[in-house]
Amino acid sequence: MMSNPVLSIRKLRIALPEGADREFAVDDVSYDLNKGEILCIVGESGSGKSMSANAMMGLLPDLVRPVGGEIMFDGIDLLTLSEHQLMDLRGRRIAMIFQEPMSALNPLMRIEDQIAEVFEAHSLLSPKERSARALELLKEVGIPDPEKAMRAYPFQLSGGQRQRVMIAMALALEPEILIADEPTTALDVTTQAQILELIRVLQKKHGMAVMFITHDFGVVAEIADRVAVMQYGRIVEAGTADEVLDNPSHDYTKKLIAAIPTLATDQAVAGIDKAPVLEVEVLCKTYVTGGGFFNRNPRVVKAVQHVSFTLAEGETLGIVGESGSGKSSVGRCLVRLMEPDEGMVRLGGHDMAKLKGEALREARKSIQMIFQDPYASLNPRSKIGRIIAEGPMAHGVSKGEAYANAERLLELVGLDASAIDRYPHEFSGGQRQRIGIARALALEPRVIIADEAVSALDVSIQAQVLDLLAELKERLNLALIFITHDLRVAAQICDRIAVMQKGEVVELGPAYDIFNNPKSAYTRSLIEAIPGREKDLAAVTVG
Repeated sequence: MMSNPVLSIRKLRIALPEGADREFAVDDVSYDLNKGEILCIVGESGSGKSMSANAMMGLLPDLVRPVGGEIMFDGIDLLTLSEHQLMDLRGRRIAMIFQEPMSALNPLMRIEDQIAEVFEAHSLLSPKERSARALELLKEVGIPDPEKAMRAYPFQLSGGQRQRVMIAMALALEPEILIADEPTTALDVTTQAQILELIRVLQKKHGMAVMFITHDFGVVAEIADRVAVMQYGRIVEAGTADEVLDNPSHDYTKKLIAAIPTLATDQAVAGIDKAPVLEVEVLCKTYVTGGGFFNRNPRVVKAVQHVSFTLAEGETLGIVGESGSGKSSVGRCLVRLMEPDEGMVRLGGHDMAKLKGEALREARKSIQMIFQDPYASLNPRSKIGRIIAEGPMAHGVSKGEAYANAERLLELVGLDASAIDRYPHEFSGGQRQRIGIARALALEPRVIIADEAVSALDVSIQAQVLDLLAELKERLNLALIFITHDLRVAAQICDRIAVMQKGEVVELGPAYDIFNNPKSAYTRSLIEAIPGREKDLAAVTVG
C-alpha cells in the first residue's frame, strides 16, 4: 500500500497526573494513518493505545494533557484547536466508535433521535430529512427491521445491534477517519465476526481511514492492513499485519502473540474414568417479565431447557454459546443464586435444586463461583483478608484460623500475603481475579464454576489466570465448569464442551471432537467465526 497519510502523529507526548505509575501515558509516539487503510493499535490495558485517539478527538480525561508533539490533519495541528473547533470536527470529519455502546448511547432517547442528533449538532438537514437519513443508515449497517429499531430504546436492542447503531452514528456525516476503540471486545464470536466484516465493507465503500484499537491479535489477523504495538506509552513495533504476526521482532510482541490461546486441543480427556462429582438432569429455568394490569402479554424466555450433563472429579467442562444462550443461567442455577424451575443437581449425595435453609448453606461449601467482573463482585469497602475469610467464618471457623488460611490462599494464587490488608481498588484486574479465585477456594469446594472469568482481561493476564486455574485444579483435584463465549479459551482449558443455543445443549462431547468434528451446524458457525482462525489453520498446516 502506497503511503498516503490522511493523519500524521509526530513525537506525541501525553502527561499523566502526579502520582501515576509512570510520567507519560504516551511517550514520543509517531505514526501515520493512510487513506483507505485499517491501522490496528495493539497493546494491553495501560499501554496508552487509546490515548492518542482521545487526544485527536479532544476527549482526554481530566488532569491528562498533551505536553509535546503534534497531530496533523488537513494541515492543522488538532492539539491547537479550541473546544468549539473540535466540536465542529467531531463526527463530521473524524468519528469514533466506543467499546461499550450501552454507556455511549443515551438510554432515554430513541435510536432515531440519537442518529438525528448527529445532524442537528452540525445544523444539517431538516427534521424530516434527518429521519429519512437515519433509516438509510440503519439499513446500511444491517440492523434487522430498521423501521422498528428506529423507535426502540438502546436497552431494547442486543449488544451487536447497539454496536451497529454506534457505527451508523459514526458514518452519518461520512467522515474521513473512523476510530474504533475496542468495538468488539464485549461481543460474542459470531457477532464480533459480523461487526468486523461490516467495518471492513463500509471502510472500502466509503474510502475511510480506520484506526482500530484492540488488545486481541485474533482481530488484528482478521482486519488489519498495518499494526503498531504499544507498551508503556511507546510504540515498540510497527509494520504490515503479516510482518508483525508472522515475524515479530520485539520481545513484547512475541509475548503477546505467544499468549493467544490456540485452537489446538488434546484428544485425551481428564476424568473420563472417574466417578461423577456433579450430575445435572433436565435442568429448566424460565424467565417471565412484564405483564400486569396494563400489559396482558408478559415476555417469556426459556433460558434453560432440559439441560443434562455430568462432571467428573478433576475434569473441566466448558459451557459455550452466545449471549442469551443460557450458559450463565445454568451456572447460577447450579449454585442456587437462581431458583431452577425443574431438574436435579446432585452433588455429594444431595440434590442442590431441592435443598433449603441450613442444608443449602452447608451444601454450597462444595460448589463455589468465580465471577466475570472481579471488581463488581468484591466489596470495595472490605479489605482482602475480610473478603476471603468471611465465608469460612460464616461456617464457624475462628477469625484467626480464617485469616491465616486467607494468607495461605493468597500465596497459593500468586499474590503476596501482605495483600490481606489492602482494598480491591489497589489491585489490577488480573490480581483482583486471583483474589476472586482465592475466595472461591476458601471453603475447600469440590466444584468451581468460572463464569466468563477471563473475558475482561488482557491476553497475557488471561493466559496467567488460565494457567493458574489449571495448576490449582491439578493440585487440589478440583472439578471445573468453565462458562465462556471465547472458543479459543475453551479449546485451551476444557476437557469436554457443552455447546448451548437458546437454552438447550445442542452438542456435548470431548473438546477435540467439538473443534475437529462438530456435528451441530450451530457449533460449526461458532468455530468458523473465531477471529484469526485462518491464521491458526495455516500455522497448523505448516507445522
